[in-house]
Amino acid sequence: MLKKLLKYDLKWNYKLLIIFYVLALIFSCITRLCSLVTNSALFSVLKSISSGFAIAMMVNALINCIMRSWVRFTKNMYKDESYLTHTLPVSKNKLYASKVLSAIICVLTSIVVIIACLFICYYSKENISILKSMLELAAGTYDTTVIKLLLVLFFVLLLEMIFIILIGYVGIIIGHKSNQNKMSKSVVMGVILYIVTQMVTLLLVFIFGLFNTSVMNIINTKDIINIDAIKLVLFLGIFIYVVYIVIYYIVGKKLLEKGVNVD
Repeated sequence: MLKKLLKYDLKWNYKLLIIFYVLALIFSCITRLCSLVTNSALFSVLKSISSGFAIAMMVNALINCIMRSWVRFTKNMYKDESYLTHTLPVSKNKLYASKVLSAIICVLTSIVVIIACLFICYYSKENISILKSMLELAAGTYDTTVIKLLLVLFFVLLLEMIFIILIGYVGIIIGHKSNQNKMSKSVVMGVILYIVTQMVTLLLVFIFGLFNTSVMNIINTKDIINIDAIKLVLFLGIFIYVVYIVIYYIVGKKLLEKGVNVD
């Protein structure tokens, strides 16, 4: 049953996202074609315009992954489709799992599309050489390899997206426990949860710094920061966000199990 739920959730999310994907690819291809024509002011202007539209579509695709997942969750669980949803012979745990998995899949798809569009827009031996030099410099600074650096950056971005989506889900669930102003309360709860979580993160890093002088130096000194301390804080942050994601997933699931107040 989870596969069927996931299929319908993905289909609903992709109805809009596919538009941004197609537009991003079209404008990326136009940018590439315009770049083939050299020494032309007209094509130079067209290239700038099309690349700007391509970037805008990429950003919109990523933002709408989050927005669509929240809208889908609200409509399916509390609004137009809620009565049908809650009469299905399926547990709320599977309904929630489907929403989370579909959101993660959409985020991954958007990231892949963005990478493809950037490659189409800006690929050249010169740009690849510059990018490689920058990555090698950054990797050397942090005493790691380019592959490991890219994997860490990708993982951090993915964790942040999942974290934001889950906070939105929990905010929606708590907001819809009320009888009035459900949507506004959902937004307020989501913002409050995000701010509180960030404050807790800073507090945890500070507490960790009390036992590690290198980490504390990042907070209270302007001197050159130890690279090992930066790496330690980075991996500490990754661990903390993984814990947050697990906690928010469990909290959302438990709150749904207590009942749903549909409109």
